[in-house]
Amino acid sequence: MKISCDREQLLQAFQTVASVAPARSPKPILQNVKLEVSEEGAVLSATDLEVGIRYHVEGVDVQTAGVVVLSVARFGSILREGTDETLHLESDGQGVIIRGERSQFRLSAEDPEEFPRVPAFEENNYHEIPARLLRELIRRTVFATDNESSRYALGGVKLEFDQSEVTAIGTDGRRLAKMTGPIGTTGSVIDPAQATIVPTRAMQLIERAVSPGDTEIKVAVKGNEFLVHSAKATISARLLEGRFPDWKKVFPEQGGGVSLDLAVGGTHAAVRQAAIVTSEESRGVDFTFGDGMLVLSGKAAEVGQARVELPIGYDGDELTVTLDPRFIIDFLKVLDAEKAFAFEVKDSESAAVCRTDDGYGYVIMPLARDR
Repeated sequence: MKISCDREQLLQAFQTVASVAPARSPKPILQNVKLEVSEEGAVLSATDLEVGIRYHVEGVDVQTAGVVVLSVARFGSILREGTDETLHLESDGQGVIIRGERSQFRLSAEDPEEFPRVPAFEENNYHEIPARLLRELIRRTVFATDNESSRYALGGVKLEFDQSEVTAIGTDGRRLAKMTGPIGTTGSVIDPAQATIVPTRAMQLIERAVSPGDTEIKVAVKGNEFLVHSAKATISARLLEGRFPDWKKVFPEQGGGVSLDLAVGGTHAAVRQAAIVTSEESRGVDFTFGDGMLVLSGKAAEVGQARVELPIGYDGDELTVTLDPRFIIDFLKVLDAEKAFAFEVKDSESAAVCRTDDGYGYVIMPLARDR
């Protein structure tokens, strides 16, 4: 193998791929990234046997095809600390030589034959999702998942497909985020009976790997693997097993309570202020609606108390619900500060529901007020 490449472009691609490689593993080969070079170009790949990625590298001039396995730690440091615009890589079967204008390194390398296969995208039945929508689906649901729970299925985002729509759901049992958007379908639809629960870590990798310049992203399910394909990257992830909550029973229909339109930016600022005096033992903030005002009250015996007022268009009966401010802040952080959202509340014991006009909804279970 012999190539010349743009160091910055290789660094960017290597860092994306290397994030999959485990820091520790009983299989040392997994702590590496494989570089495959052919006439079509250069592809980096990594896997931890649960999540895998193949990534096409731009800015590579191929002189001789070949394969080499590169250490995440050592080769990553060479790319990161280097100052050369162009690097020259050459493998002689025993290791790899990396040359810059005023630097040269030789690294020993593992046998590429021992590196696990990372799947390519070869499916005939798949869905196409606009790249921007896919990134929003992920960003607006992964924060609500729970990797610490003993309920394995809660450590991922559930995806439900039909011919023209996809719904993403994330929950930790105390709040639930859901977003729906349009898709295209080639071939047959992913079986709705299959629990397509994608690990949170894989979803975060997909968000990073999908470029803002991408248009349509292909997604498919093959056996127990979820596959995602963009112009540069193919990501594979083993689906999670376990029972996922029936979100349709959790998510109430619109109506039956008070619905208020609130500004994202102003509400975000007010909740952050009220949360200042909360603690782990007394973490709830009272949301009191009435007399044209939303009053947010937080208090903790060992800290103090706060009262923040936010003018709103509501003059009905006074209504109070106690919520964990962290859950509200998580929701507001993924929205445009200039936008508005609908806040629906029925009573102090019912879940609060937040909705936007682009298919996004969020349910938060209330806290007991006698905290």
